[in-house]
Amino acid sequence: MSPIIAARGLVKNYGETHALDNVSFEVEPGRIVGLIGPNGAGKTTALKAILGLTPFKGDMQVAGRDPRVSRDELMHDVCFIADVAVLPKWLRVTQALDYVEGVHPKFQRARAEEFLLKTDIKMKSRVRELSKGMVTQLHLALILAIDAKLLVLDEPTLGLDLLYRRAFYDTLLNDYFTDERTIIITTHQVEEIENLLTDVMFINHGKIVLNSAVDALPDRFHQVVVGPDKLAAARALNPIHEREVFGRYGMTFDGRPAAELESLGELHTPSIADLFVAMMSKPAQGAAT
Repeated sequence: MSPIIAARGLVKNYGETHALDNVSFEVEPGRIVGLIGPNGAGKTTALKAILGLTPFKGDMQVAGRDPRVSRDELMHDVCFIADVAVLPKWLRVTQALDYVEGVHPKFQRARAEEFLLKTDIKMKSRVRELSKGMVTQLHLALILAIDAKLLVLDEPTLGLDLLYRRAFYDTLLNDYFTDERTIIITTHQVEEIENLLTDVMFINHGKIVLNSAVDALPDRFHQVVVGPDKLAAARALNPIHEREVFGRYGMTFDGRPAAELESLGELHTPSIADLFVAMMSKPAQGAAT
């Protein structure tokens, strides 16, 4: 099966800043990919390249199309939720459905209406009368009703409270995701989505510093809690990150066998959030300085 996204040697500069620095990656269909990085790491630029919203150097195929030259056709198969509400404040909910029904051939109005019936959103309400959480629900209803191959989410729950964030991701998995659909998510709330992901990509200084299936991470990365008596021995094995808490040391190792580490202390598999902190705390290899 062909990848839903295939990127080769992507380059995008803003003056002296390397937003994308020779980036290459593939995303297979039916995956939920977390694109995670610090502020300014290149996440949004990568998403804009995928969506055909910014020019770039290199080669990119999204659903079999080059987003720079076939964006109109690509949008039949791709949906996008941004980190800010983009719906006009004067628009009524029913008018939003009218508009999407008129412009998108794969929009299923009945499905959107069914989803909205589960919320407190009234069809005659204007967008300005809705809370931020309700606007996100409305946006999600419009997206869920489109039979697209790829859904791109850029900080989709930014500014929402915990209940809305949890409901958003539950709805996304229960009502949208299938083996034929692919989701790419960027977020700073890594702990809330790490159990949803099938794959993770860390980006820093415009470079992909980790690209892995989530189920492959435990074979590669280990975390050990070390006492002072084993500190020198642990450091000799070159951990990628070290953190001291109450006189003990949490160390993260890349590529060291578990059998080599278990005598040093308590052995754990790092969470994606812990792994992100470990890898972002050291300079990205080859990053611009």
